[in-house]
Amino acid sequence: MYSGAISVADLPGGLDLQATLESGQTYLWWREDGNCFEDDEPAGSDAWYRTTAQDPHTGEEGVLRARQREGCLEWEATVDAGPVLTRRLRLEDDLPAIRSEAPEDDHLLARSYDAYWGMRLVAEPVFPTLVTFICSAQMRVERIHEMQQSLRTAFGDPVSFRGETVRTYPEPETIAATSEARLRDLGLGYRAPYVLATAEMVAEGTADPLAARDLPYEEAREYLTRFVGVGEKVADCVLLFSLDFLEAVPLDTWIRKAIARWYPDCDRGSYGATSAAIRERLGGRYAGYAQTYLFHFLRHAEESVLA
Repeated sequence: MYSGAISVADLPGGLDLQATLESGQTYLWWREDGNCFEDDEPAGSDAWYRTTAQDPHTGEEGVLRARQREGCLEWEATVDAGPVLTRRLRLEDDLPAIRSEAPEDDHLLARSYDAYWGMRLVAEPVFPTLVTFICSAQMRVERIHEMQQSLRTAFGDPVSFRGETVRTYPEPETIAATSEARLRDLGLGYRAPYVLATAEMVAEGTADPLAARDLPYEEAREYLTRFVGVGEKVADCVLLFSLDFLEAVPLDTWIRKAIARWYPDCDRGSYGATSAAIRERLGGRYAGYAQTYLFHFLRHAEESVLA
């Protein structure tokens, strides 16, 4: 068993672990107290979060738990989790420098940053992220999370952790070997054939989502749309939350509402043109950070706050 602690004061811009893991960027972690994505859960929780992760040295799958408490990010794991946390929580990102590139006169964005300062983008494994956002269409965050847990329970490999059995996220080959009916039984609904077909593509080597990382942004988004069930918005989510394209701005419901109300001149009709306009408005190369702060703030803000 490994364990460690990272001083939050040493991180440029600090850390808000709860906001980072419960802001709709990732559905691969879960809270040990069962309160993940509860809207009435107070901010600043010191709850333990769990996930599964590969050991950076051996490649073996293990279990990782982390919490933020008394100025530290504490962790325990069956793998060497220090490098894993640094990567997946983007602990080396310089938040003040990133915020400094946002437009100074955008008061809505300023309130969003202030409300959840310390929230970081994630950099999650690409195949689970791809499946997650295929499942996200017309779904509440709680249900998206439940679907990923169902996939773990049904198809994940067992790992022993603190006297319990924890299931890893299933490999593409494992999902590809099941049936659409089985995936529907797990609650995936009409997304089941999309997940199955995409897993088959990855397992067979027809396409590799990691290949998008080496392409220019627009080409990378287009590349990801070859996977079944992946449109431009889902592709942007994968680029932003897994493949380090920090300029990506997924045009989800909340961001489209923000465009209609606060950035109407950015609505250019098509996804591509609107996406380009709002990326420029939100600061260019770090527009994805701005988008994520806006998304989380707008989901939780009272209408009176937004007036």
